[in-house]
Amino acid sequence: MGLKEKIKQLAKGYANDYVEVRRYLHSHPELSFKEYKTAAFVKTQLLAIGIDSIETVAGTGLLASIEGKTKGKTILLRADMDALPIHEKNVVSYASQNEGVMHACGHDAHMTSLLLTARILFELRTEYSGTIKLLFQPGEELMPGGATLVMKEPAYKALGKVAHLGHHVIPNLPVGKVGFRGGQFMASMDEIYLTVKGKGGHAAVPEECIDPILIASHIIVAAQQLVSRMASPKTPSVLSFGKIIGDGANNVIPDEVTIEGTFRTFDENWRTEAIEKLTKLVTAIADGMGAECIVDIPKGYPHLRNDLALTESMKNSAKGYLGESQVEDLEPWMAAEDFAFYTQKNQGCFYLLGVGNENKGITSGLHTPTFDIDESALEIGGGLMAWLAVQALL
Repeated sequence: MGLKEKIKQLAKGYANDYVEVRRYLHSHPELSFKEYKTAAFVKTQLLAIGIDSIETVAGTGLLASIEGKTKGKTILLRADMDALPIHEKNVVSYASQNEGVMHACGHDAHMTSLLLTARILFELRTEYSGTIKLLFQPGEELMPGGATLVMKEPAYKALGKVAHLGHHVIPNLPVGKVGFRGGQFMASMDEIYLTVKGKGGHAAVPEECIDPILIASHIIVAAQQLVSRMASPKTPSVLSFGKIIGDGANNVIPDEVTIEGTFRTFDENWRTEAIEKLTKLVTAIADGMGAECIVDIPKGYPHLRNDLALTESMKNSAKGYLGESQVEDLEPWMAAEDFAFYTQKNQGCFYLLGVGNENKGITSGLHTPTFDIDESALEIGGGLMAWLAVQALL
């Protein structure tokens, strides 16, 4: 029996065990950089497999190692660990037990898949050469991103330049399918925080006020010019505002309004220029209307760029494992990922794992309170990553 068949056999044989692992993780989510119980559980799982070379990184992260039969290349496989501040609405036995916290981005599935991958690769370690590094990374959802902290760790720095593999579950792809894209794949992400300071008062005498509600409205509408008229049509850009707080009342004009949003693109030069233009635009509008706009735009994640050669190799390997019809070419995705930090300095391949199933009603999007996965994807995800890892070591 060839190595590919052995990997498939092990993935199928252990799949049910890891459905239970995923359900435990899903029901016990923890927020970014607070993944203490999650890390303890993952470490217990690794030790049970037989993997005892485990180091703590970035506070709550884990970096484990599997050695092949002889020395060779090193490859790093990464899964993120944190959950989101979302109230779960799924009525399932494994729903979140931590009120207001939910694995709504599939990180429970990422960890579970990597644990299955680890079990397969450890069991077959005499059949390949090289070193497998397993990174369970905290804080992907919260700036500055756990990746930036991992990259400062001595244990990570000691690796030098190595190829990085990771995947993200996606309900838009049906279970059984995966997707790849070389080059620019995911967008940069900067968080926008605006505070419009005016002068509050009675709504019946607006002439005595400097209305921050009205000014904020002008700012939000005008800011859309950043994409519609200032960005090149050839450069994908997104500017969205998702939170506005004006703590007045039906007859009270407040003193200030806060606005929160995000800006995303694929061009780092335009990213810098756009933030400068946005800052000038919103401050000028506020100033022209007699108010002040305080702008805070902390630098977020860069765009994610998959190495062309590595991604093409991994895509072809995936076709060999799953069948050509199960592997799709992806369009650029405006979501952001701190895996992008790794790809700035290393060869990287970040791909998507289908988890949707319309027949089972599993169609809810990421970051929603009804997000779930078709758990048969765990066998596919765990087995495929094991196969890709050994192929990358060749």
